[in-house]
Amino acid sequence: MPIAPENRWLYPIDWPELSRLIRFERAKGRCERCGRPHGRNVVHLGDGIWWDEELGRWRDGRGRRVRGLLPPQLLEAQQPSLDGFDPVAWLPITRVVLASCHLKHDPSRNGPRDLAALCQRCHMLHDAPEHRRTRWRKAFVRRAVGDLLGR
Repeated sequence: MPIAPENRWLYPIDWPELSRLIRFERAKGRCERCGRPHGRNVVHLGDGIWWDEELGRWRDGRGRRVRGLLPPQLLEAQQPSLDGFDPVAWLPITRVVLASCHLKHDPSRNGPRDLAALCQRCHMLHDAPEHRRTRWRKAFVRRAVGDLLGR
């Protein structure tokens, strides 16, 4: 996630090195919530369930094994063949990018327990309540300024 300009001064000067240490040394290049590998294209079902190619099985949004689903190759073969429909392309594919996430939404806290390496999906799910609060706060301030200025 990009750093907001107003929060840039809260981050330590060695943030790129610290982030790299969390993502690739501690987490070994995998999301610490779901286990998705950094830099890989991952087949998923859109609801958090994704195909782990290394282990050859489906995993859920918490990284646990999901039983009872066929591998993507067999799922693709079961899709009906329609004119102009590519049966291989119906499963969504996402490129995984790891980011260092502040678990308590405080960029001034940069200890190992305050940071986690999360893929973009897990990061957005973790930050969703904070994004809602920020959006509400900005809208409230905009309305309040409009009331003060008579707009």
